[in-house]
Amino acid sequence: MGIQGDDRLDMAAPTAASTAGQEDSPFAKAATMRDVAERAQVSVASVSRVLNGLGVTSDATRQRVLDAVEHLRYVPHFGARSLSTSKNDTIGVILPDLFGEFFSELIRGMDLAARAHGKHLIVSSSHDGAEDTLAAVRSMRGRVDGMIVLSPHVGAANLANEFAGRMPVLLMNAGTAEAGRASIVIDNHGGAVAAVQHLRATGRRRIAHIRGAAANVEADTRAAGYVSALDDQAPIIVEGDFSQASGHRAATQLLTMPQRPDAVFAANDMMAVGALLAFQEAGVRCPEDIAVVGFDDVPIAALMRPALTTMRVNIAEIGRRGVERLIGLVHAGQTGEAADTNCEIVRPILVERQSTAAVPTARFNKG
Repeated sequence: MGIQGDDRLDMAAPTAASTAGQEDSPFAKAATMRDVAERAQVSVASVSRVLNGLGVTSDATRQRVLDAVEHLRYVPHFGARSLSTSKNDTIGVILPDLFGEFFSELIRGMDLAARAHGKHLIVSSSHDGAEDTLAAVRSMRGRVDGMIVLSPHVGAANLANEFAGRMPVLLMNAGTAEAGRASIVIDNHGGAVAAVQHLRATGRRRIAHIRGAAANVEADTRAAGYVSALDDQAPIIVEGDFSQASGHRAATQLLTMPQRPDAVFAANDMMAVGALLAFQEAGVRCPEDIAVVGFDDVPIAALMRPALTTMRVNIAEIGRRGVERLIGLVHAGQTGEAADTNCEIVRPILVERQSTAAVPTARFNKG
């Protein structure tokens, strides 16, 4: 079949001498769309139609373009592409941190959902600060179709939403449920209450709490849930920052108390893991001497010995759900449909393991 219509090229085909060795050199200049057009002997417009899936091209033309793309290792410039299509097929994700099992699981769920929908992810960290959050938002404007912002600070989350302009934004874990805002929120208060109630049901009466980072919405809410579930016990709260090391330090501090606790509720699993290690080093048995409950159910929780009882929130599923809801927001903005403004609340589920196994009642009546 001959070259027809827009597939005609008003320039000479490249000679063997002009391209010999060019594509294989590690220092060769990146191929352009014009390079692809020259090699495929079609117009730049035809290359654009094939790569963007717009318009009609013959099977022969499409195959020549794809062969040229593969031979030249051409990578489309998505910024330029978005100028003509108004789509980047890319989702921005701003997280307070990129380290740790929680964020690894969250990104894994997001990535699976993005790939299933033919989207790409750009992930950045806000480092828990409002200024860093805004910098991340600014860096993504024009590069992504929408953003997911996970911030444990209400101010940072609100600023991100405001500075995003017309770009769709889904907020995650940004405090309490708010009407008229697309968001996914974990029921941190309810989960903390359930954790303490579980410990009381196993016979524990002196329950301590290792709280998360200061000025953190999730830490504050889980601490409040702990206090509200204590009934007649005075709160025993030691500071942590969600890291394993801080859980270890807090547990060591608890062991120095004149009357040490018989149970610990840690505000996340990594601090609970640190506490378990500190107790083992001190010769304190879990669950016989001190029971431990975490929050999140990261993969390592089930691998600990004793295995960690925790409040499961299915982290990867939250990531998957967040991406799918954001894609829905992007689609609504492109089609003029009503936007999803619901606040979705995730209820944690108690996963009971060995770290809170009940002990004989007589154990608590001694002394």
